[in-house]
Amino acid sequence: MIFTFNMLQVKIGRNVVNFGLIVVDMQNGFVSSEGSYGKLGMNIEYYQKVIPKIKELINFCRNEKIPIFYTEAIREPSGIDLLLHVHNILPRTREERLQNKNIPICVRGTWDAQTIDEIKPTEEDHVILKRRDSAFQDTELRMWLNTLKINTLIFCGVDTSICVETSLRDGFNIGYDAILVSDATASGINKHYDTTIERIRDYYGIVTDLSDLQKMIKKLEQINSGEIEYDIKSDESVSEFLEKHKLIDLRKEV
Repeated sequence: MIFTFNMLQVKIGRNVVNFGLIVVDMQNGFVSSEGSYGKLGMNIEYYQKVIPKIKELINFCRNEKIPIFYTEAIREPSGIDLLLHVHNILPRTREERLQNKNIPICVRGTWDAQTIDEIKPTEEDHVILKRRDSAFQDTELRMWLNTLKINTLIFCGVDTSICVETSLRDGFNIGYDAILVSDATASGINKHYDTTIERIRDYYGIVTDLSDLQKMIKKLEQINSGEIEYDIKSDESVSEFLEKHKLIDLRKEV
């Protein structure tokens, strides 16, 4: 059997951009009021507020034929994969995952571990089960991205400062370009969200809101199709984009 993939590909000069969307840990256990985080009294208000934007982002990517990858953080019913078994030093913020046996969090095969209904994966999407913060650690994600020749990752989901940031930084460090959609991600603590936004913008990639991301991708499509004339070396909008996002000007290499 030969698999074919119908997906967005943009060619600018010698560069080819293949986008992939990474939806991080939008699961019942973390986001739903009836989930384990809600029952434990964790702050999920900010997680819930970004659901509409994440839904809009997912719909946009589907329409643009951008492949979508969902991560689901899970634990085994036996507890064999708990951090307690491999660490001697653990911050207390991890305690709710380890010691509360009455309210287990995101156990594999349970409703708690599933992605919320509002943005549920379709048969065309890809689901990555992970047991640590990063979407890349001990998962199939990198192999799947390589199969589709995806080189530019768009990140959304929760928690901004934990699993989203860890996944984005891991992706960057193994060679993927990274975009964080600022109004489609949330942290339980505002100052942690702000720190991640600043850190990603300064060291790892582009931080943009959904509206600007949509405009950027639409313009790339117009350039790719020849709908608008474009010279990457002289176009002033490129200079403005590079300045806005504090990016190195690599056009002399194009």
